[in-house]
Amino acid sequence: MTKHLTLQEASELEGSRHVLGLSGGKDSAALAIYLRDHYPDIHNRVEYFFTDTGAELQEVYDFLDKLEAYLGKEIKKLSPERDFEHWLKIHNNYLPSPRQRWCTSMMKIKPFERFVGTDPVVTYIGIRADENREGYVSQKENIKAVFPFIEDGLIRADIFRILENTVGIPEYYRWRSRSGCYFCFFQRQDEWLGLKREHPDLFAEAVRIEKESGQGYTWVQGKTLEEVVAHAERTEGTRTANRNAKSIHTIKWQDALRDQEDDDPEDQACMICSL
Repeated sequence: MTKHLTLQEASELEGSRHVLGLSGGKDSAALAIYLRDHYPDIHNRVEYFFTDTGAELQEVYDFLDKLEAYLGKEIKKLSPERDFEHWLKIHNNYLPSPRQRWCTSMMKIKPFERFVGTDPVVTYIGIRADENREGYVSQKENIKAVFPFIEDGLIRADIFRILENTVGIPEYYRWRSRSGCYFCFFQRQDEWLGLKREHPDLFAEAVRIEKESGQGYTWVQGKTLEEVVAHAERTEGTRTANRNAKSIHTIKWQDALRDQEDDDPEDQACMICSL
């Protein structure tokens, strides 16, 4: 099993590579900033990387550019060996799902493990002290994990404070609860509706992939994307009618996001995508 290190042990370790994977999400970004501002010796040793599946939102790339400028270090871009539709064919046109997360394996985990190879590696992971989840930690013997937020007791409010005081909160959180591919099957119905409104071209691509998968599978079990967004539009109208009109216009989306709960626990196996 992969050994967990403390920050002190990691800082004293010689002959190992230090890496931090950025998903474009709030926690991994805040961790990179935290290391820069509080552990500069570690920051100077860390290789920051982002695995670009080719299915990312433009907001993610924009945010990574801002983060790279703040860190003052390159964020290395990793890529899968082939694109999503190649792996879709390899998997018999079976769309990925919570029970068959082949996209995570082929497009995130394998590029990471290819990147580190057989080198002794310390990987820094942005799981917070107020979370009950493990995230993705490789079981390869050459990889050791460090959890700075857990060790230093940082919670969700701290992550927002770090981001708001530096690079800001990624724009996609205005309508989406996670980073990751635009067609991520973990999206809620209102997030699919958000994709249709914010990126109609990408929504159309997700619909095309769903229709052409050849096996009758859908991104959301039991519903097509057209049915999903139609239902989301109906429920959105009901929610809007029941809200206080004043609150709709005065609460900033950043404040509303801060008050929301985290993603459901079932997301945990995809933490390498959405940290």
